[in-house]
Amino acid sequence: MTVAVERLDVPRSGRQLRIAAGPYEAFVASVGASLRSLTYDGRDLVVPFDADQVRPGYRGTTLAPWPNRIVDGRYAFGDVEHQLPLTEPARGQALHGLLSWAEFSDRVVEDDRVVLAAVIEPQSGYPFRVEVETEYRLDADGLTQTVIARNLGADAAPWGTGPHPYLVAGPGNVDAWTLLLPASDVLTVTPDRLSPIALEPVAQHPEWDFRSARAIGDVFIDHAFTGLSRTGGVAEVRLTAADGTGVAMSWDERCPWVQVHTADNPGHDAIHRIGLAVEPMTCPPDAFNSGTDLVVLGPGDAHAASWAIRAL
Repeated sequence: MTVAVERLDVPRSGRQLRIAAGPYEAFVASVGASLRSLTYDGRDLVVPFDADQVRPGYRGTTLAPWPNRIVDGRYAFGDVEHQLPLTEPARGQALHGLLSWAEFSDRVVEDDRVVLAAVIEPQSGYPFRVEVETEYRLDADGLTQTVIARNLGADAAPWGTGPHPYLVAGPGNVDAWTLLLPASDVLTVTPDRLSPIALEPVAQHPEWDFRSARAIGDVFIDHAFTGLSRTGGVAEVRLTAADGTGVAMSWDERCPWVQVHTADNPGHDAIHRIGLAVEPMTCPPDAFNSGTDLVVLGPGDAHAASWAIRAL
């Protein structure tokens, strides 16, 4: 008879994988392949959490096989209706995919690079088998994360991905930081459930127009943006503090969208607006229904997307 042994020595966020290069150091937690911390000369570039802490929400996790929300958790694919669990019950939405609490296994562990993998098994609401492999790599230019999806099943599968870091510019909080977000269009949403309404120019919504860098102030943001200005195919968001420190996040055309959120948690001062979520996405919210920029993985197909974070 085999007796299961409780993993008393494993922290609540999973196994801890440290990588470093020059002034950069990062810790990746195996649950959700989560970026638990990232520092530059000891300065936080993302909001960290403790190793032996249940990861707060989706902080730093890898979003797959969809980022953001599927409205009502319902969608049709290949003329078949599917119903996903409502993982955001207060809003009645299916939020951020299926792997955020999954244990990822190690494929590569090196001083400056780790590769982790997990398989989404066929299940109610997503009857497809997709392997998800993610690499975190540090070098002199910062941290790069790459996510590769491989369809292991016999049927085509809908796919989308993105990260969920909360960036930290320096002292203070979101209100005091300056944001440069080179996006010309914003996806408006309902105020109660954050369900998509329409894609509109940010010029019609000046509170969300950060094409010229300016202080965030008390503006609430929890929206997807597109129409991104790029240099050499690369879009970059910059977040800076009053003391001149900052952080930048960049990505290429494989992510035509970015979700930005000011981490509003009224009544919870310890976490209220302590970081700015910047989430490059391969598709917008509810893409399983709209089809906008949705990746369809044929049997045996693979898809890769990546993004990078660096200190300013």
